[in-house]
Amino acid sequence: MTTPTQARVLRGSDIAAMWIFVGAGIAVVGVTLFFAIGRIVDALSGKALPVEALFSGTTVAAPIGPDGAMRDILLERAWITPGALSVAGTGALVIQQLVLAASVTALVVCLLLVTLSVMRGRVFSGRNTVLVVAAGASGLAGLFGEPFFGNIVANDAFRDISQGTFDNPVMSVDLPPVILAAFIVAMASTVFTVGDRLQRDTEGLV
Repeated sequence: MTTPTQARVLRGSDIAAMWIFVGAGIAVVGVTLFFAIGRIVDALSGKALPVEALFSGTTVAAPIGPDGAMRDILLERAWITPGALSVAGTGALVIQQLVLAASVTALVVCLLLVTLSVMRGRVFSGRNTVLVVAAGASGLAGLFGEPFFGNIVANDAFRDISQGTFDNPVMSVDLPPVILAAFIVAMASTVFTVGDRLQRDTEGLV
C-alpha cells in the first residue's frame, strides 16, 4: 500500500529538466563570478573602467533630426569612463561586485539544493522552506545592494571626470522589480511553509 510518506516517482523528463536547471544554475554562477572577479582585478590594477551612471535633468545633443541634424534629448542613463576612481570609489566597486557575486551564488545554491531534494522525492520540508527563504533574501539583498554601491561608484566617476564641478546626486533603486521579487519570495515562502505543515499533519494521520 502506498502512503503519503513514500517518495513519488518522477518521470524521466522531470529528472532531465531538473538536471538542465542544475547545469544552468552552475553556469550562471560561473559567468557571474568570472565577470565580477575580472572587474575587481581591473579596478584594483587602476585600469580605466566604464561605469553605468544615472542622470537627472541632463540634456544632450544627438543626431536624430533630418539628415543627421542635432536635436536635444534628455539623458537618463549612460556609461562613462573616468580616468581613475578614488580609493572610496574603488572600494565601492569592489563591494558592489562582491555583493552581486555573493547574492547570485547564494540564490542559485539554495535553489539547487531544493531541486536536489525534489529529485529525491521530498518537496515540502522545514529544510526546503529555509532554503527558499534564504534564496529570496539573497536575491533581494542583491537587488538593493548592487545598485546602491553602483551609484556610489558612478558619483565618484562624475567627480573625476568633471573635477568636482558636475553635481549629479542621483541615488536610486528601481523599486518595481524589488517589489515584485519581494511578493514572489513571500508567496513562495508561504507555499512551502503551508505545504510542510500539511504534509506533517497528513503523515501524522497515517
